Amino acid sequence: MEILKKPLLTEKATQLTEKLNRYTFKVDHRANKLQIKGAIEKMYGVNIVAVNTSKYVGKLKSRNTKAGIVSGRAATYKKAIVTLKDGEVIDFYSNI
Repeated sequence: MEILKKPLLTEKATQLTEKLNRYTFKVDHRANKLQIKGAIEKMYGVNIVAVNTSKYVGKLKSRNTKAGIVSGRAATYKKAIVTLKDGEVIDFYSNI
């Protein structure tokens, strides 16, 4: 099971990183906090102090087409916010 999907790089997540040394990831919805912690420590080689998770339900979306109104739902996802030890960082752009 691929636990880490991708890092979330939004304005709010960047502010958390700069001020509180917290990083945000999109993770598999079946993963628990221990699995997330192990995957991040293994992938980035850092020590994690805390893991906070939250599930987001996709918004209902609709649009007008020739055939009428088409409605659907955006994808649901699980977000993990991890707090690292002081002095440790994760560089997302090092392997580009």
